[in-house]
Amino acid sequence: MQNKVLSHSLFSEYDIFLFKSGKHFKLYEKLGSHQVEVDGQKGTYFSVYAPAARSIQVIGNFNEWQGQGYELNVRWDNSGIWEGFIPDVERGELYKYKILSHYDNTVREKSDPYGQLFEMAPRTSSITWDTWHEWKDEEWMTKREQFNPYNSPVSIYELHLGSWKKKTEDGTSLSYLEMAKELVTYVLEMGYTHVELMPVTEHPYYPSWGYLSTGLFAPTSRYGSPQEFMVLVEALHIAGIGVLVDWVPAHFPSDISWLADFDGSKVYEHPNPKKGFHPDWNSLIFNYERPEVRSFLISSAHFWFERYHIDGLRVDAVASMLYLDYSREEGEWDPNEYGSNENLAAISFLKDLNLSCYSSFSGIMMIAEESTSFSGVTRPVDQGGLGFGFKWMMGWMNDTLRYMERETVHRQHHHNEVSFSMAYAYTESFVLPLSHDEVVHGKGSLVNKMPGDDWQKFANIRLMFSYMYTHPGHKLLFMGDDLGQTSEWSVDEGVPWYLLDHLPHKGIQLMVKELNRLYKMEDALHRYSFEPKGFQWIDHSDHANSVLSYVRHGSDGEMILVVCNFTPSIQDSYRVGVPLKGKWKEIFNSDNKKYWGSGEHLNKVIESENVSAHGQGDSLSIKLSPLAVTLLKFKN
Repeated sequence: MQNKVLSHSLFSEYDIFLFKSGKHFKLYEKLGSHQVEVDGQKGTYFSVYAPAARSIQVIGNFNEWQGQGYELNVRWDNSGIWEGFIPDVERGELYKYKILSHYDNTVREKSDPYGQLFEMAPRTSSITWDTWHEWKDEEWMTKREQFNPYNSPVSIYELHLGSWKKKTEDGTSLSYLEMAKELVTYVLEMGYTHVELMPVTEHPYYPSWGYLSTGLFAPTSRYGSPQEFMVLVEALHIAGIGVLVDWVPAHFPSDISWLADFDGSKVYEHPNPKKGFHPDWNSLIFNYERPEVRSFLISSAHFWFERYHIDGLRVDAVASMLYLDYSREEGEWDPNEYGSNENLAAISFLKDLNLSCYSSFSGIMMIAEESTSFSGVTRPVDQGGLGFGFKWMMGWMNDTLRYMERETVHRQHHHNEVSFSMAYAYTESFVLPLSHDEVVHGKGSLVNKMPGDDWQKFANIRLMFSYMYTHPGHKLLFMGDDLGQTSEWSVDEGVPWYLLDHLPHKGIQLMVKELNRLYKMEDALHRYSFEPKGFQWIDHSDHANSVLSYVRHGSDGEMILVVCNFTPSIQDSYRVGVPLKGKWKEIFNSDNKKYWGSGEHLNKVIESENVSAHGQGDSLSIKLSPLAVTLLKFKN
């Protein structure tokens, strides 16, 4: 049968050079499927990287899944790329690559690694598509170019798209278009500056939450089309809300229809199981030593920034990438050429990733989920760092939750747990995360981690959130936490919005809304979050009372005094030193009645006294509410 695939290429010799060097970061313009016109004929150009293939056919509903006569042509330059143009194949056609391997004579039917849309799981076909959209977020994108994430407030609402809200009539998830209305309204009302979407990349297994991604160039089709996802991003931008997405270059699933054993050889995964298999997740690890794989991954990052106007990537599982012995016993890993446990190829890849993204897109954020003491995660590459902009402060999260879970009578013996974070707060640029990881896998909800009766549980949550919002660093709360969800998060259930009919939950939501407003409005709470001059201890050693006191400094001498009482003890005249003599006005108290607090020990305007305390010449005598945080602002 005559081959119906015509010779055509989108690659130049320079493209091939960059690809083979690991430096081609726009492969989504070349590999995959693209609607083009050749010699007056409209159709689709297909190209796929499969260096161990003997032959490749394109099969789809346009040829009744029979590949004979639809053979791609292998390039002459030993690039391993197969390509060709098929007339009359239009947008919206299902397709796969039928690959015969050189190695084992096995025929594999594979989805397109660069596919930009896929069938709804569990089906696995790619769909010819495009990412054309007439964007209406020019104002946001222009402003973003001037955005400085280091002196601006960043309050992140983390959510899982499929379980944020379920439809009452049938329990299904909201679509991208429905989210563009309901999610935008909620985030805007609550005052968050950004949303962080758990992975939106296509994934075959819904309970993986997207962290076992397969289609790194496609938003999941579970909630709509690529253009409908763009509408969601656009709506958030028009409302003044930034969009971060979780992105997973650490590993991928071993499903036979996707990347694994792609052409009978280890194209995407490392061929050595000590580097190519992840024991924690039974998944495969990308081969960071292979230039073509590095080009693939970095192209994916660029794709989300360029085609979907994403404002930042939170890179998942960075710690697992950095170390050869991560979750491995002795004998299950080999040291690097210097005899250490660092994965040099992965480290080099992460540096290239951050350098290329920051140099190509203005005003973005690259955020590492990294849980070890690896030095320089947020240090610039030219100074020996990995080049991320920010890093999740996992130490703060672990210490804070461990402390808050303790019975209040025991907290005095563990006071360092809640104050220790400031000893290293400026070693990296941190995001303080209370994320989905803390409310799954039997960990329970945040509220139910707290000790005491119901009133104390809710008071403790209000206390912890208030402490977080006044601690240096950006903020992150997971969906449901901001209304005091009492059940553990489940991917199959929506946020229990009905809880807002009850005053304790409505109070938490109102308080988080107020904290977001204060955080954005008060210069002292965000201006110098990443500089030591923005923070001053008043007293971190009052373990007997379990009280922390500190000052946040802003520009033009602005000061906010923060006093945290981690016990239910009430003190009507707690003395705290202050740097300036004059009047201090209470601007927030987490024990306010409107938050379901007691409201009985609030302060108004307090005049400092010429009484020395905590190394300061003047001091205030203030009321300490039970299990509460008090903010007092200096009045010039």
